[in-house]
Amino acid sequence: MADAFEDPDLAAYYDLINEFGEDDRFYLGLVQAADAVLDVGCGTGMLLKAARASGHTGRLVGLDPAEGMLLQARRDPGVEWIRGDLGTVAFDGEFDLVVMTGHAFQVFLTDDEARAQFTAIRRALKPDGRFAFETRNPGARAWERWTPENGTDIVGPDGERVRVEHFVESVEDGLVTMTETFSSPDWPEPRVDRGTLRFTDADHLDALLRETGLDVAERYGFWDRTPLTGTSREIITIARPGPPPAGRRR
Repeated sequence: MADAFEDPDLAAYYDLINEFGEDDRFYLGLVQAADAVLDVGCGTGMLLKAARASGHTGRLVGLDPAEGMLLQARRDPGVEWIRGDLGTVAFDGEFDLVVMTGHAFQVFLTDDEARAQFTAIRRALKPDGRFAFETRNPGARAWERWTPENGTDIVGPDGERVRVEHFVESVEDGLVTMTETFSSPDWPEPRVDRGTLRFTDADHLDALLRETGLDVAERYGFWDRTPLTGTSREIITIARPGPPPAGRRR
């Protein structure tokens, strides 16, 4: 549901809706231990800005296709912010760590799209690099909680009261289509975004990683590093480069 945040006005609400939490602290520890880091789908840059503020002195690169998000990120000039995605911007053996946070992986709706991301990430990594990302575990059925009754109320930067609500339209073959509505008594009408997220189980995820030359090094079911179970909320993966896929050489 990132499309709404192409709008610079709505992007200003992103950090208010998604406050720094357990997931960010998990990734921050990994970032602080790596010299060169690429954040794919960096959004407003919350993670990399926190790393720099916490004393990271190495290379930090944030990549995102949404200009509205990057307008927020670029308020901190201490990070290299790039507009684009891994289909338009290429890196070759430059990073000790690549991260993809905020369930960004779920916007890739087909195996081919996921393979393209993993292939580009493997190329971006140094031989001993790591790739960390998460996706919601389909066994936890998170979409059942995405209802208007579970909406979020925030106060915007100008004091406006904003309600954010979700409504699931369909669940089919691992694809969840829903709307995200922003409304405020100060606006003439709500702003509605519609999008689809993909839910992938761990076995299928691991097969895609292997096909693109990545091996699972660590796997967790939540941010406290508890093991993955069938009903864990998350599938948290730290992968490393394995043998190159058949027919391809580094």
